[in-house]
Amino acid sequence: MNNVAVVTIDGPSGVGKGTLAQYLTCKTGFHLLDSGAIYRALAYGAVANQLALDDVASLEKLATELPVEFKATSIIYQDADVTSKVRTEEVAAVASTVAAIPEVRAALLERQKAFAESPGLIADGRDMGTVVFPAAPVKIYLTASAEVRAERRVKQLKTQGIDANIAQITQDIRERDERDANRKAAPLRPAEDAVVIDTSDLNIQDVCQKAESLLWEKGLMK
Repeated sequence: MNNVAVVTIDGPSGVGKGTLAQYLTCKTGFHLLDSGAIYRALAYGAVANQLALDDVASLEKLATELPVEFKATSIIYQDADVTSKVRTEEVAAVASTVAAIPEVRAALLERQKAFAESPGLIADGRDMGTVVFPAAPVKIYLTASAEVRAERRVKQLKTQGIDANIAQITQDIRERDERDANRKAAPLRPAEDAVVIDTSDLNIQDVCQKAESLLWEKGLMK
């Protein structure tokens, strides 16, 4: 990390990590790492190439050679903008499954670490503070109830003109949480020194203000 300031933002899906990461990136001028997008891009590639999810060797090879780059808020895969395609529920489920494979995680670990460049990095993910950047000076962990997160997801889908079953989405979120929390490779949990923020009853402005205040306290804001 070479003394580059890193702020990690971890937590399950639907808690506002992405929005907070974008906000802090704009406020600080730091680089942005959307690690979830890396796993989603890998999942998208696995689906596109029809790879079996138990074909560890092929998944590891794809992870090593993953043709993905990030431009602003867009995800580019093999020169094509796949931002909307990697946000589907199908890809999310595959991403959660492949993320539990140790060989795949190892293949992507060094690539994620390489994002830590001057003047600093905002790292958004699920194991940024526990595995990828354990020495980061600021670690934030966002959480919220499954019900609240399902409501947010339904609203998001409706704005895209997509009908959604909130009961099914709530169940999917609970199952994914259970899978992520109990996987052997980097289970989803707050780092011991992380500041935990429950966003269930907070709007995004409140969350951003709390996080910004934390960065001011740590001397990362000017």
